[in-house]
Amino acid sequence: MKEQDVNEKLASSLTAETTDLLPYLGYLLQDLWELGSVPSIMQALIEENIRTTPQTKVIDLGCGKGAVAITLAEALNLQIKGIDLLPEFVKDAKEKSAEYQVADRCEFAVGDLNEVVKNERDYDIAVFGAVGDVLGEPLVMLQQLRKVIKDQGFLLIDDGYLVGNAENIRYQNYEYLTLVQWKETFRQAGFKVIAMQVVDTDNEKEMNDRNNQSIRKRAEELSGKFPEKRKLFMSYVQSQENETEDIATDVVGATWLLQAE
Repeated sequence: MKEQDVNEKLASSLTAETTDLLPYLGYLLQDLWELGSVPSIMQALIEENIRTTPQTKVIDLGCGKGAVAITLAEALNLQIKGIDLLPEFVKDAKEKSAEYQVADRCEFAVGDLNEVVKNERDYDIAVFGAVGDVLGEPLVMLQQLRKVIKDQGFLLIDDGYLVGNAENIRYQNYEYLTLVQWKETFRQAGFKVIAMQVVDTDNEKEMNDRNNQSIRKRAEELSGKFPEKRKLFMSYVQSQENETEDIATDVVGATWLLQAE
C-alpha cells in the first residue's frame, strides 16, 4: 500500500479527516491513554472465555499508547506484542510498560499494519481495537487478521454497529455495519462469535465528553501557535464530537471475541 494511502487510513482510524493532521495528533491526544477500546472489557472477555498461560502469545494491532496490551500483560501475565504506525504512541507505550512493571512481557514496535499482517503468524490471540478500516473493508480486514492467529485462535475486535438511520450519522468517514451484517461478515471470514460485550452508552459518552474537552484544549493551544491552521485543528475537534454523538444515538459500541473455525 502506498504511503499516502497508509497515512489516510491512519488518520481515519483516529477520526482525522485529513492527513494534514498527522504531525499534530500526538499533541492533540497527549492527555489520553486509552484510545478507543476499553481495556477492562477485553480483559474480562479473555478471562471468561480463554484458558491462558504465561506462554500465551498475543498481538495488539494498532496498539496506540499500549493501554490494552499493558492491562492484559499486568492482569493476565501474557506475552504481548503491540504495533502502531505512530512513533510517539509507541514511545509512550514503552514508557507506560516500564511504569506498570510489565516491560519484560510487552514488546512495542512501529509498523504499518498492512505489512505486519503479511508476516506475523501463530498468535493465540490478536487484538484489533477501534482501528477502523486500516486493513480495508470488514470482510477483507477479517481475512487478513485470520492469517495472524493459529487454527482455532482468537480475535478481539472493537467496533460499532448501526442501530439508527445511516443518514443520521454525523461522522461521514466510516460506514457502520448493522449487527446482522457484522454476524454475516464474521461467518464469511471463517469466525464464530464466542462472546460480545456492548459499552455502557452513558458511561461511554461521559468519558468521550471528557476526552473531547482535553482535545479541544490542546487544539486551542495549537491554534495559538499556528493560527493559520486553526480551522484544521477545530475540524478535528468537531469530528471527535460528531463521533461521540453518533455513539450516543445511532451506533452501539461493541467488543467481540471471535474464534477461527
